[in-house]
Amino acid sequence: MAYRILCVPAVAIAIASLASTPMTGQPATTVGTKAATAASSATTHRSDRSAATSAAPAARGVWTPTRTPDGQPDLQGYWTNATFTPLERPAEFAGKDFFTPEEAAAYEKQRIDAFLGQPADNIHYDDAIWQTEPYKKGVSGLRTSLIVDPADGRIPPLTPEGRRRAEERAARRGNPADAAQNRSLLERCLTWGADVPPLLPAVYYANLQIIQSSGYVAVLTETIHSARVIPLDGRPHFGPKLRQWLGDSRGRWEGNTLIVDTTNYTDKTAFRGSGERLHVTERFTRVDAETIRYEFTADDPSTWTRPWSAVIPMKKMQGPLYEYACTEGNYGLANILRGARVEEARAAAAATAVTK
Repeated sequence: MAYRILCVPAVAIAIASLASTPMTGQPATTVGTKAATAASSATTHRSDRSAATSAAPAARGVWTPTRTPDGQPDLQGYWTNATFTPLERPAEFAGKDFFTPEEAAAYEKQRIDAFLGQPADNIHYDDAIWQTEPYKKGVSGLRTSLIVDPADGRIPPLTPEGRRRAEERAARRGNPADAAQNRSLLERCLTWGADVPPLLPAVYYANLQIIQSSGYVAVLTETIHSARVIPLDGRPHFGPKLRQWLGDSRGRWEGNTLIVDTTNYTDKTAFRGSGERLHVTERFTRVDAETIRYEFTADDPSTWTRPWSAVIPMKKMQGPLYEYACTEGNYGLANILRGARVEEARAAAAATAVTK
């Protein structure tokens, strides 16, 4: 299981130059450390952080964003995209775009009760202690799904190529001890998906930090501790032979909206079944002092029959972020594979003995 350790993460050093120019009205750029301490209840855990969150949509009245010294709309600070709203609309809400306030409250309670109702025979960490944040995690804008296009709130069907790729990946997962590459990216601590653009909420620690300088925007995610540095100078994307887990991001401003275009993914990233032709367009818009409206469109003609889009409000929270040191799966991996080879050798020896 991933855990946090008491050291200053290297990512803070890597982006230190981005924070060298002071920005108006924002805290100093830091990534903190602390010893994990179990709280007495879920409501008091991690009480050093808070966020103003609400089930209601952000106010859409006239609001003028503050700006950085070089004139960019100021997106800086600590944010959370934690939400109970599912990415795809559940079958029981088919044809229903929005909850009523009463339905939203009931849905939230259902999710909280399930979270707090960890069975006694689930021999694991106490989820209610170590996964709980002090800020409210509600339903985003009363929506029944984060996906807003297609209208049914569902990821479009897979293409024939997408289905073939999904079957091949499933076959590899069905033989997890055959090779390191057959283990999940999560288990291998490469990415949990929450740091891959688009930025979907993590299961826990769904927190991030945005830092700006004159030519770059950096997005740091707490889970799984990635830092995406986005140039704003109009440079072209990498050539087609250079591919990355998080893709290659390029940003530009259109009015008060930061638009980030990401290509050059590796086919191993596999965002919701995607291949290396994945193309993601993100839009970050500060709509009030407490909220960034985050929108994205994912397009991969080799995977889905059409592009699809989602909207996820990001709410301001109290920092800092904490290092998320994910290594345990990597340490165990060698023994998992070694043990499988030993079992295979024993089975082969037994089979040989029977035939003699």
